[in-house]
Amino acid sequence: MKALYCQQSSPSKEITFVFQERENLPPTRDNDVKVQVRACALSCIDTKLLSEIKLEKELLPVGREISGVVLEVGRKVTFFQPGDEVVGILPLDSEEPGLCEVVLVHEHYLVRKPEKVCWVEAAGTVRDGVRAYTALHYLSQVSPGKTVLVMDGASPFGTIAIQLAQHRGAKVISTAYCLEDKQYLERLRPPVEGIRQPLVARVIDVSNGKIDVAESCLEETGGLGVDIVLDAGVKLYSAEDESTSKSQLLPHKHDIITLLGVGGHWITTEKNLQLDPPDSHSLFLKGATVSFLNDEIWNLSNIQQGKYLYTHLRRYNGEIIKWHFQASAG
Repeated sequence: MKALYCQQSSPSKEITFVFQERENLPPTRDNDVKVQVRACALSCIDTKLLSEIKLEKELLPVGREISGVVLEVGRKVTFFQPGDEVVGILPLDSEEPGLCEVVLVHEHYLVRKPEKVCWVEAAGTVRDGVRAYTALHYLSQVSPGKTVLVMDGASPFGTIAIQLAQHRGAKVISTAYCLEDKQYLERLRPPVEGIRQPLVARVIDVSNGKIDVAESCLEETGGLGVDIVLDAGVKLYSAEDESTSKSQLLPHKHDIITLLGVGGHWITTEKNLQLDPPDSHSLFLKGATVSFLNDEIWNLSNIQQGKYLYTHLRRYNGEIIKWHFQASAG
């Protein structure tokens, strides 16, 4: 049985991918589930993170988001039985690549796949679904009446976050980086018969670089500001220092602080964010918070390891995936 691994001889060299023949899987342990893989998402391998947490290996397994059918369960497994259709995320320290025929995985990393969601969509959306749920439920406590700004709403993560926020009763504003994205967001509708109200209350087209996001958000909220911001990166330097055209369209951190309302939550994906004393003072005056959205946080805590994802997936399964994700954009 073959499986896909990646290999990087040194940080400066490119990653190469190799297929390796695997020996027979070890016996199924008490809490293990043997899964026949039907689909696997090819997400990025964060070699820098793996190095920082001392999980570097000569060969790194490829593919962590999987969907498939349960073949066998350990004697202490209580939530699955052979024949169940499941979806999940393999842990960071997994020796098993998702891109193979059969994997052994702890039951806490799996959840049942809804019948109406196909194998590919389940594997392709589970990571962004968990990210969106983490950001809106745990980090910002979204609730009815809140106003949420989702940056780059046409991305897979943005599309799921928009659906979850609207499902929770929040008003959603989003940014678009091109005309196609703007049209996609304007066409988004809840998958409920008879409801034609758009998911996004306002789409801010920032593609020409002339629209002030902070000004637009303050206008939309009557000057009160938004309650929750999910960014897709922020501009760390001046415009001439930015290397790509898309990075030039990102908002500056000052813009995000300006458009935040009193008691607002800024959820950022920017791992190198630096706040100067004036920025911190502005956040203090508003009683606002900044939280970092780390995809792997559930995996880096010994207390929460596995169980965090397990709880996440079940809530996410009941609340979002039943909508049959409209996450094909991006």
